[in-house]
Amino acid sequence: MRCIIVDDEASARAIVLELCRTIPEMEVVSEFPNALEALKFLKHNQVDLIFLDIHMPKLTGVDFIETVSNPPKIVLTTSDKEFAIEAYGYEFIVDYLVKPISPERFQKCAIKLRNAFRAINSSDDDHQMGPGEDEDLYINIDRRLIKLKFGDIQLIEAKGDYIEIQTKKERYRVHSTLKKIKEKLPESRFLQIHRSYIINFAQIVDIQDNSVLIERSVIPISRSNRPELMQRLNLL
Repeated sequence: MRCIIVDDEASARAIVLELCRTIPEMEVVSEFPNALEALKFLKHNQVDLIFLDIHMPKLTGVDFIETVSNPPKIVLTTSDKEFAIEAYGYEFIVDYLVKPISPERFQKCAIKLRNAFRAINSSDDDHQMGPGEDEDLYINIDRRLIKLKFGDIQLIEAKGDYIEIQTKKERYRVHSTLKKIKEKLPESRFLQIHRSYIINFAQIVDIQDNSVLIERSVIPISRSNRPELMQRLNLL
């Protein structure tokens, strides 16, 4: 991930730089004391990620977001907690770090970033799949066969003799078992983290204690499944 840091405080830039150095895949290519200089840089250079302060002189972080064309992924760094809800109205904003930033919180941000970029790569792979390679699944709902793309499936929950498949838009109730549908899913994308849940690994938003967050759903992680999940995270 090619990154730039935009913050008017030199000490704040230094802290983010040091935190980035703890993540092997992050490469900070430049840093800027104001958004105007960052905009000039982006006209001739491409990056994957911007660590952006909100409150800066001349051009604020919010102004920067509205000005930059085709923005990359953005992580906001600020002491203003009140902006968090508004920030997530932008699809390209991955996380919101409140200063002072702790190493533990930065590690969680790194997980979100990995998942965000993994989801992008998975989407690209879908378009590159050759003939004969499955990229979707058909489910039987009221005698209708409905096609679901693997990339759209967020999680699958067992409910008695049925399973519920949650996608980005809706939930489908199917007469089946987790074991049966698990055999149909690509292991590279899906993981069973609990006896009642299978998740799309690329859809993970956050992990805390013994649960994962997918969209707005909090999914428990069983003790037996946790080691495989942690191994898949490629943690430092």
